[in-house]
Amino acid sequence: MIKYYHIYILTNWSNEIFYTGVTNDIARRVWEHRNDIVKGFTSKYKLRKLVYFETYENIGLAIEREKKIKEMAKKLEIQYNF
Repeated sequence: MIKYYHIYILTNWSNEIFYTGVTNDIARRVWEHRNDIVKGFTSKYKLRKLVYFETYENIGLAIEREKKIKEMAKKLEIQYNF
């Protein structure tokens, strides 16, 4: 059975703050963010809008991609959760 991993980007409704994460169940994880199941950065800043995701069969590649996205965000000086 093939397992899939997803990197995703969430933002708030005014697109001011972004968050990137990795999960093996994108639907569940976005639902958790939208319903404040886990308290933290995304619940504090009300990051509920999924704006992007990519799917991988290898967790290492997904984590590597997440790091690249965060590096790009730093270069663009986007307010981000690191």
